[in-house]
Order: sequence, then structure tokens, then C-alpha cells
Amino acid sequence: MTLLIVTAVAAEAEALSRGLPPGADVTVAPVGVGPAAAAAGTARLLALAGDRYRAVVSAGIGGGIGLAPGTTALATRCIAADLGADSPQGFLSLDELGFGSATAEVDTALLAALRKALPDATTGEILTVSTVTGTAEGTAELLRRHPNAVAEAMEGYGVACAAQGAGLSFAELRTISNAVGPRDRAAWRIGDAFAALTAAGPALASLRP
Repeated sequence: MTLLIVTAVAAEAEALSRGLPPGADVTVAPVGVGPAAAAAGTARLLALAGDRYRAVVSAGIGGGIGLAPGTTALATRCIAADLGADSPQGFLSLDELGFGSATAEVDTALLAALRKALPDATTGEILTVSTVTGTAEGTAELLRRHPNAVAEAMEGYGVACAAQGAGLSFAELRTISNAVGPRDRAAWRIGDAFAALTAAGPALASLRP
């Protein structure tokens, strides 16, 4: 069976594919930007594939929290950071509302294998957001609610929901293009993040869930 790696956009898929060894038993596919597109796109691929896939990895670039551009983050948990309700008392998570959980756990065996293959990667919570954080105030609030987060991106939680709905193990890998904080497009290092994605290809191809 094959490992499915989903990215948001084609440029991420192409960068990752460049690092895969010849004959790797891996499918890489872009599924769209944001948690809804990622969940729907991943679920479609899984439904069409029958029992072809053995595990799903959400991979791509993201914003780092205390991490430098070009470094790699591995999720210990994926958290839908803005899924909930606003209130006069502050943000209420899906868990607090009693409507389910905004947290998706990653497969411990997949995470352990990735940590072994990528010893320099940082592990921690990776946040899934529908709106990328771009102000000092937004960053402070995000970190107040999620002090253990190491990165944010826009697809992980959606991919996790699709994988778990299909009974498959899941992991998330992000390479850092910029610091989470006030939006400063000139400071982004997307090329460094793409290079790190390419470098992570052999580690992903080595996974044997």
C-alpha cells in the first residue's frame, strides 16, 4: 500500500516530490488551501483509492513560532485554533462549546519514525487556522491560548479529519517560511521552506506505518 502526502498547492507538492527517491511508494497531491478544501480533497482521494493508502501526511510550508525559516516542524497534535465562538468573555473553543474536539492527535508511530529520520526537526502543536495570523495582537492571543504551539498552517486539522474518518493514521510536517507575527511579506523565505520540503522527501518516503 502507498503513503499519501497531501499539500495545499502544487508548488509544495513539486518541492516535496523533488526529494523523493526513485521508486518511492508515495503519492503526493495538492488538495487546496484551508481546512475545508483540505478535508474535502483528501477525503475524495481516499474514497477513490479504496484501500490503496496506508497513512496520510499533511505537508507544506507554514509560519513558525520561535522557529527560523528553513527549519522543520513535526506535529504532536493538530489544533483548529480558530474553530469555536467569540464571546464577551473571550474565545470559546469547540471543546468548550461541547460540539466535539478541535484537536486531532497524530499517530505516535508515524511521529516517532519522522523524529528519527529528521532529528533536527522541532516537535510540538501545529495550529490550523482559516486566517493566517498577521498582527501583534493576534499573535499574542494565539500564544496565550496555545503556548505549546510551534507553527501554524491552514490544512492539517482538515486532513486529519479525513484520514481519521477513513481509519488511517495521520501525521503533519511543516517547513517554516516566516515567523508568525505582524505580516511582513519581505521577510518571508519561501525558497528556504521549499528547500526544506525537498530535503524531507527521503524521510517521508521511508515511513512504514
